[in-house]
Amino acid sequence: MDAHQGNPPDPRMSDAGKRRGLPMTGSARGVQAEDFHKFDLILAMDQSNFDDLKRLAPDTSVLCKVRMFCEFCSNFEAKEVPDPYYGGLEGFEKVLDLLEDGCRGLLEEIRRRQN
Repeated sequence: MDAHQGNPPDPRMSDAGKRRGLPMTGSARGVQAEDFHKFDLILAMDQSNFDDLKRLAPDTSVLCKVRMFCEFCSNFEAKEVPDPYYGGLEGFEKVLDLLEDGCRGLLEEIRRRQN
């Protein structure tokens, strides 16, 4: 899961984000064991990362924090966010569609938790 650690966003994703007014900044970092205690949710984009996160969890009490991102999507029935790296530009647009949909659902979940 640390293969991309330190890398900036893919330039094609940055371009797709800019077209939607979404700046892509920062760099990737690996998940650390302490993240399971620091954060309320840890979201996996695909099943492989989900399984890796479950194995990385320091104890079973935090496993409920690991969720699939697409659980929060309401307009798409995808189970995983596909890796657009080897596809064309339309793959990056599809990923952004899923991310925007899932982020709306995630925001609703956060609001429900606060009430």
